[in-house]
Amino acid sequence: MSDFTRKLFKAHQACPDCPSPQAVHQYFEQLMALLFPEYTLEILRSETAVQAGLLRLEYELEQLLLRNKHLVSTPASEVVATFFSQLEEIYDAIQQDIDAMYAGDPAAKSRTEILRSYPGFYAIAAYRVAHALHHLGVRMIPRMLTEIAHSKTGIDIHPGAEIGAHFCIDHGTGIVIGETTKIGAHVKIYQGVTLGALSVDKADADKKRHPTIEEGVVIYAGATILGGKTVIGANSIIGGNVWLTKSVPAGSKIYYQSKMYDASGDVSDVYVLKT
Repeated sequence: MSDFTRKLFKAHQACPDCPSPQAVHQYFEQLMALLFPEYTLEILRSETAVQAGLLRLEYELEQLLLRNKHLVSTPASEVVATFFSQLEEIYDAIQQDIDAMYAGDPAAKSRTEILRSYPGFYAIAAYRVAHALHHLGVRMIPRMLTEIAHSKTGIDIHPGAEIGAHFCIDHGTGIVIGETTKIGAHVKIYQGVTLGALSVDKADADKKRHPTIEEGVVIYAGATILGGKTVIGANSIIGGNVWLTKSVPAGSKIYYQSKMYDASGDVSDVYVLKT
């Protein structure tokens, strides 16, 4: 036996019940197919069939947690029971997000179009499910769920982020929302937005590192907002490509502007704040 073979064998023995990304992905797709018929290969024709589907998903989640007891600190049955008691609330929250995307995107012709083709819908749905499991103390699996959505949509939302109702993502590619971000209701975010941290020091892991976005804010493409003390006041508009590390009051309008000062071609990049 070579040293490399032995090394691989030890790795397999040290992780006999690792939850594979494939298993987690399969479970999430089954959950999505039950919650949203637009995702299913077979429409359920009776309430009995729906109930049976819910019971099957409860059983499969419990089995996934039982095989990976290191991922939960409370009994798997309790976690599953609580999660499924919250599932209607999660479903209703996702429906409100769909409403926000339909109202916020003139190109959206129907809610069905959003469900079937919008990456923002898929990423937000994965986040809502992952966030609920994260708050129930489930480790790793929530992060895997949002990473599945990240790989499919280019939208990276940490399950620990707190996101209010009626959340709208338009286009979405390249959006990053960090772990301690707080987002209020009726917020709209475009592609390429980063809600990130000023510090990547491991010692700051338990601190609030990411910004707070209050309700009614619109953040346009490419904007970067950093820092746990940074607060974007309610109903503000943050223009494209703006870089912010300080708070702005409610009702602000911030946009990027380049101004040429002389014939030599010197350009000064400035940010303009209107309140």
